[in-house]
Amino acid sequence: MTAMTGRQRAQVDVHLILRRDTSIVLGQRINTGWGDGCWHLPSGHGEDHEPALTTLAREASEELGITIEPGNARLVHVLHHYSESSRIALFFEVTAWTGEPANTEPHKCAGWQWFDLDALPTPMIGYARQALTDYRAGRLYGELGWPK
Repeated sequence: MTAMTGRQRAQVDVHLILRRDTSIVLGQRINTGWGDGCWHLPSGHGEDHEPALTTLAREASEELGITIEPGNARLVHVLHHYSESSRIALFFEVTAWTGEPANTEPHKCAGWQWFDLDALPTPMIGYARQALTDYRAGRLYGELGWPK
């Protein structure tokens, strides 16, 4: 038995809430094998030795073709959720960027659209909807999907 037995190990993801007034950008997932057909925020996992804000800027460039400065990102929600494993999702709001969002990964995304925060589309990835609900309510932290 190792010292790590029984300790939780969580995957950390970053999610971009690209905000223009009361609207945010969402993409419809395709050909990924997970959540296909559902709307979701631009997001991704960190690479080895990559801090969260670097991941956020890289994913914004890769998925949307825009440039964001890490200093313009504001942490607005943390969601500790369980879906097959423990995950910690960090949600960052960005209101200033360079470029116009474009679909730079058409093999994974059917397209990006702007939606009002009060009129989110369906179907949508469940934990992202929960996080956006918490974000609108001003809650910094939430939990979802943990076995009882």
